[in-house]
Amino acid sequence: MTKRKVTYLGWAAAAMVTGLGAAAPAVLDNEPTAAEPKAVPAASAAPFTSGRTHAVRAGQSIQKAIDAAQPGDTVVVAPGTYQQSIQITKSNLTLRGAGDRTVITPATVGAKPTKGRADGGPAPTADDCAKEGNGICVTGAAGKALSNVNIRSLKVSGFKKNGVWATGTDRFGVYGVTAESNGVWGMAQEKSTRGVFRGNAARGNGDAGLFIANTVDQEGGALDTQGTQIVGNTLTGNRTGITVRRLRNLTVEGNSLLENCAGVFVVGDEGKPKAGAMTVRNNRVERNNKYCAKTSRLPFIQGVGIILTGVEEVTVTRNTVRGHEGKSPMSGGIVLFKSFVGTANDRNVISNNNMAENKPADLANRDKGTGNRFEANSCKTSEPKGLC
Repeated sequence: MTKRKVTYLGWAAAAMVTGLGAAAPAVLDNEPTAAEPKAVPAASAAPFTSGRTHAVRAGQSIQKAIDAAQPGDTVVVAPGTYQQSIQITKSNLTLRGAGDRTVITPATVGAKPTKGRADGGPAPTADDCAKEGNGICVTGAAGKALSNVNIRSLKVSGFKKNGVWATGTDRFGVYGVTAESNGVWGMAQEKSTRGVFRGNAARGNGDAGLFIANTVDQEGGALDTQGTQIVGNTLTGNRTGITVRRLRNLTVEGNSLLENCAGVFVVGDEGKPKAGAMTVRNNRVERNNKYCAKTSRLPFIQGVGIILTGVEEVTVTRNTVRGHEGKSPMSGGIVLFKSFVGTANDRNVISNNNMAENKPADLANRDKGTGNRFEANSCKTSEPKGLC
């Protein structure tokens, strides 16, 4: 055996033992940690099993390894730059890299996409994913969620649309991934339940660093995510750090949101059921003062910490929100803002937050909703006066 082969096999073995240097807990993929509530397995999910490992080294095709893998397998990708997009349509599969040393970037050429599974057509391919401008695509079939897919410890950068894109999934997990300089979203998910986004970094993406929604291109009521977790991520230099749109029953906890145009955006509308019933807690939200121009849907954004618009029963608690300044209608530390379609914020609880040096106000209620409560917050300025 050559020295090169010995070195490579040694790397692959070490990767499986150490998790490629990532600081992930030593648990099975999607096994709840102490910080995660246990979830009831999806009825459609195949039993989780520890399967084979498929090793990919620089210059090889990740997609070929994905295609060869069976449910329960892990595809381990060596350090290197891989100019390709990746399509996953199998449940119980893990894609694992070597942290930021495993880099996924756009290919130089791509094929014209065919109709994807959600449209009733054939299963999507890596060419479809690439042509649509995405780096990694995880796609369930219409009416049947893709279950227990995990993306771990790699970097995805420079795609025209999204770094990581998932639709129609259950218990999809993204851990230790860096999404950088993608044209729209760093990491995004729609039509999905019980996802976990933990310990990731998203920076310099064109829209949200992390975007979670019921659907991205259709109207409709809020989706119950059944406990999706957005935990311990770092989001910097994006348009918004985290956007949660038309969803219910999830947690945004322990994230750092710095130097975006807005930190956390929780969005609802007139759809039924109404968006809300979630918790935003223990996040560090500071200096999100980047200027972002207006769009067809929103005015310009600057100096926004945490904003709620058109939602109900959201608990915003124990967050540190500091150093925001701007002249946008939405500027401020923690803001309840009128929905652009006229839906009010109702019965939300803003409590025990630490707010300072936010202008024009640390805490602002610019809406006419009912039943909103402001309790035990540390702040100096509010709209109207008396909320601190």
